[in-house]
Amino acid sequence: HAMDDKLVSADHAAELAALRAPPRGGAGPLALVPRPDENRAPTGNSPPAPPPPPALPSGEPPTAGCTAVVAAVVRATLVVANAGDSRAVLADGDGVAVPLSDDHKPGAPGESARIHAAGGFVSCIGGVTRVNGNLSLSRAIGDLQYKQNGALGRHEQVVTAQPDVVVRALAPGDAFLLLACDGVWDVLDRQAAVDVVRERLDAGETAAAAAAALLDACLSPDPRATRGAGCDNMTALVVLLPSRRR
Repeated sequence: HAMDDKLVSADHAAELAALRAPPRGGAGPLALVPRPDENRAPTGNSPPAPPPPPALPSGEPPTAGCTAVVAAVVRATLVVANAGDSRAVLADGDGVAVPLSDDHKPGAPGESARIHAAGGFVSCIGGVTRVNGNLSLSRAIGDLQYKQNGALGRHEQVVTAQPDVVVRALAPGDAFLLLACDGVWDVLDRQAAVDVVRERLDAGETAAAAAAALLDACLSPDPRATRGAGCDNMTALVVLLPSRRR
C-alpha cells in the first residue's frame, strides 16, 4: 500500500522522474506504461473502465501496475508475502517443489467476492477471467484506477495490493527458494521449474547461472507455435539455503 501512495504523492515526484530518465548508455526513458497485452483484454466491446485515478504530479494517470513476491529468512523461519501471480517455491531436500504462494486471479472465489463487493465485475474473455473486462490479476501494486472506492479499506478494493503471507519453519535439508514472475509459470509448473534449477546446481553451477538457465528453458522457440507462451517478460531469483551452501 505504501507503494501505491508513492505513485500519487508529490513528495515522491522526483523519485519517479528519476526512474523515467534515460539510463546511462540506454536507448531512452523508462516510461510508466500499461501491462503487456497478455494481461489485458483486447479492445473493442469491453465494458468501460472505472473513472480515472488521481493524477501524478506530472499530470499523467498512474495506470501501470506490477505484481510482487517477497521472501525473508529469519533464523530458521521463512516468511513469504505475495500479491499477484508471481510465485515463490521451496525446493526441499528431496527436490520436491513446495508451493509458498497462490496466484491471485479474478475467478478465485474469495477474489471474485471482493471484486463484486467493491462494485467491480469479473468477465471471462477467451477463457481468461478478467477484472472489469480488462485486468487478468486481482491483486497488484499500482493499477490505481481499480482502487477508487473511498468507502472501502485498501484491502477491500476491486484490485488490492494486500499480500497473502505464508510462514513456514525451514527443515534442515531444504535446498533453495525460487521466486519468479508469471512469464516463467506460463511455461513450466512449479516442479518442472525446480527440476531445471536443481539439475544445474547439482552440476556445480551458481544460483545465478541456474536462474539464467531456467529463463532460457522458458523462452519460446516459435511464438506462433506456443501461442505466446514463453514470450512474456521473465524474472527469476534462486536463493540457496544453508544446506545447499555447504
